[in-house]
Amino acid sequence: MRLIRQLLSGSLEIKGQRGEDAVLCTANKTFAVRSVTLSNSILVVTPTTDASSMDFADDAVVIRDQVTEILELTPAVPKLYTLSALLRGKEYDGDQDDDDEPAETIDATKITYEDALQTIQASNMELDRGLRDKHILIINGELRPIAPTYLDRLLELFLNVPVALSLSRESASVETLSSSLADDHEVPRSITTQVMSWFGEIKDGKWKMDVNALIKEIGIGILRNHLHQPISQDGLITKWKSFVGDTYVSNVNLELLSGNYLTSINDPESLTYFPASALPIDPARRFAELFLTRPRWKGKDISPFLADIAVDSKERDKLLLKFARATTDAGGVWYTARTQYSR
Repeated sequence: MRLIRQLLSGSLEIKGQRGEDAVLCTANKTFAVRSVTLSNSILVVTPTTDASSMDFADDAVVIRDQVTEILELTPAVPKLYTLSALLRGKEYDGDQDDDDEPAETIDATKITYEDALQTIQASNMELDRGLRDKHILIINGELRPIAPTYLDRLLELFLNVPVALSLSRESASVETLSSSLADDHEVPRSITTQVMSWFGEIKDGKWKMDVNALIKEIGIGILRNHLHQPISQDGLITKWKSFVGDTYVSNVNLELLSGNYLTSINDPESLTYFPASALPIDPARRFAELFLTRPRWKGKDISPFLADIAVDSKERDKLLLKFARATTDAGGVWYTARTQYSR
């Protein structure tokens, strides 16, 4: 009944390009569509018409059709990963003057928000959340991923400028902060407000900073430099605290970076950048990559790397049951591969 209420609460849209399995999208959910053949006969019936009712019993009905298959809907993970392929090479790093470019000059190679609505298999709400989480700007209607180094620079400004202007992180004036960044640091106002919305809430001209989200992204920015060369936990924490300053040092917490790093098997204090967002979205390929990286995993360690391919914990547990084998020892529950993987 909950699913029916969701379907009836708003407009429905079937999405899918050639070669894709179709999905059904409501305003805020995506559902996989599967044809199921019925083993029992289901008849579509209607009451008799007034003109013919006298020829039948009072409880008679007219058989109109027979149903042999139905379409089954199941919650599905929105296919937001296709955004990365569509927008490859279109990063915005602040050096271009695209923010001042007239909207009518946008050429056919550029991907607009409307294009994404049509091609991405996701509901409107899921798409908007995906653009925010993946840090994709909308500049004159065009989608542009923000360059990580440019984002790091903006986050540093978001930490320092409000303090310099005596603005509260609970209720900072959007106009004051945007003007300061535009006048003193040449950051376009539209860029400032969009990035502010990623790391907080804008309401009635005031910005309430989501401190943990902002501090987390700064930590990821530091980790990003350690894809091949590990960094110690203490070294990471020290750099992280130095970057955010005394005002936010209490918010620095390694748990914020869950799903973005691996600890060394031989040295648990050594961290390597390993983002879940860079792993294959297909479950079979995801597990292959995880078990090629590490032959066995604890449940709490592998779970963050499955969050974006499972709609909920129940679905995640089904994936673990399908692709992994659980064993228990003195150290707790461990997961190993059900099949042999090789590169």
